[in-house]
Amino acid sequence: MGELTSLEPEEQRAVRAFVRSARRLFVQLDRDLQREVGLPRAHFEILWFLYQAPGRALRMSELADATGSQPSGTTHSVGRLEEIGYVRRELCPNDRRGWLAVLTKKGTAAIERAAPVYASSLRRHLLAPLSPTQREQLAVIGETVLDELATTALVPQ
Repeated sequence: MGELTSLEPEEQRAVRAFVRSARRLFVQLDRDLQREVGLPRAHFEILWFLYQAPGRALRMSELADATGSQPSGTTHSVGRLEEIGYVRRELCPNDRRGWLAVLTKKGTAAIERAAPVYASSLRRHLLAPLSPTQREQLAVIGETVLDELATTALVPQ
């Protein structure tokens, strides 16, 4: 069977290395968070964005955008976090059609326990194997790709 891609070998190598390493890193972060604090990475990210938000609250649509999730997936995850008392939902005070996800005290305690685990896992599995020069290159590459994707997202398809 022939190649199904029109990428050159060096392009294939770069893409495969990036995709495989990102997937494995996310799996490892999930494992570490689950083992140490019983929290999946997706829930950690929601709690982290709420923790950093003014008033520790975000509109559900903003939370979906921040996490790169579909609104239905965010609604499901927030529902799970609401069940365990980490988040509560409130109507938006200035727009009665929208809902806010609000971090609770219990959720704040959870993210404060989880954040050091997440940082330690990132240091161990992503940052420590890289030299300072490679870390800078990684940052520049990530920022370049993000800038391109932001520009592309603004262009109507």
